[in-house]
Amino acid sequence: MKHQKMLAIILLIPFSLLSLYAVIEVGYIGIFDYHRHSPAGWQVFTDLVIALVLVLTWMIPQARREGRNPWPWVAITLFLGSIGPLLYLATARAANAVDAEPISVSAS
Repeated sequence: MKHQKMLAIILLIPFSLLSLYAVIEVGYIGIFDYHRHSPAGWQVFTDLVIALVLVLTWMIPQARREGRNPWPWVAITLFLGSIGPLLYLATARAANAVDAEPISVSAS
């Protein structure tokens, strides 16, 4: 989990800066508008939507198992795309000590 969290942080920072730059340059709606002008843009946008839906199908049950409210992460994902899952992973708590303990099998 430590590597996953570190990777999320490493990706989150430059991607957030790139996203901020894009919003400053073309506006929030401009990011979506760019993709509607060609079939290639439709494909990229559709691919992003499919990927994020797949991520949400993992993230919602995972958040519930960890005792985290999934809905803020869903909202962030719907409005900011990959920033939502990256933030979710970057803010993940360490695994419970009980989960980390090895299971021993005793011969009775």
